[in-house]
Amino acid sequence: MKPGDSTARGMSPEALVLARRVLAIEADAVRSLIDRLDERFLEAGSLIQACLREGRGRVIVSGIGKSGHIARKIASTLASTGTPAYFVHPAEASHGDLGMIQAEDVFIGISNSGESDELLNIVPLIKRQGAKLIAITGNPDSSLAREASVHLNAGVDKEACPLNLAPTASTTAALALGDALAVALLQERGFSESDFARSHPGGTLGRRLFTHVADVMRRGADIPRVPESATLKEALLEMTRGRMGMTAILDRAGQVRGIFTDGDLRRVLEKVTDFGATRVTDVMTPNPRLIRPEALAVEAVQIMERHKVNQLLVVDAQGELVGALNMHDLFRAKVI
Repeated sequence: MKPGDSTARGMSPEALVLARRVLAIEADAVRSLIDRLDERFLEAGSLIQACLREGRGRVIVSGIGKSGHIARKIASTLASTGTPAYFVHPAEASHGDLGMIQAEDVFIGISNSGESDELLNIVPLIKRQGAKLIAITGNPDSSLAREASVHLNAGVDKEACPLNLAPTASTTAALALGDALAVALLQERGFSESDFARSHPGGTLGRRLFTHVADVMRRGADIPRVPESATLKEALLEMTRGRMGMTAILDRAGQVRGIFTDGDLRRVLEKVTDFGATRVTDVMTPNPRLIRPEALAVEAVQIMERHKVNQLLVVDAQGELVGALNMHDLFRAKVI
């Protein structure tokens, strides 16, 4: 590296100016799509809805180069929002993968120029199969646009690249148009949070919607508890053992009489001097917040936040104590 090399000096202030210009150009490219959307967008969505109506059709998305990367992302977004879709590389399609495309399918071809040879070579075969073709290009007069059942114009005035060569604004526009199509289909189908979670069981939403209290609660000896005959001193010892900042107070039948928490302890410190002589039932919180083990863990979060408590006791249908949980348990389970 030469001493005067700009790389050795670090980036110049002009780079920040250029970066802002790139973002402005790409934002303008996306904004220009808004007024351009018309009935052709609705036609494209209707084609996809029709292919899915009987449960046999799928959406195949394809492109080459940078458009191929965009096509992969659009296919992934469609699939994760309830539209069965997958990506096919156009070069691989002409070497056997074309067999995956059926008459009930919709093929989305993405090419900024609309003249990509790899796509144009398989278009006649796709149409011969009977599949519908949606083209997303930056040129309404291109060969791919003319062959399409529906053409969506993702054209941009210029690329964000200073040389106006590297696909930048054009790929951003195509990606945004694909997202708009996926979300419009999601809305039309009535796709819900639960539907989304089924496609993302490992994600945060999946954990929130599929994790139950029984999955995260503490059980057995891990539940701090004392009988209603216990003294305050015995309750404090049990709280220390359980490390949950509370202990449940139970009657002889195992029913919950109350709860004694760190907050309760702070409130009685000035009033009680003999912890060994004071019964815990005299200073506990009666009728504490309870939850069932089959409830969703996110419901436990809502109860805790609504009532400003950090612990919940879990009871079965007969009201017997079967578990306990606190905010830390929910954090560990990544429910919150």
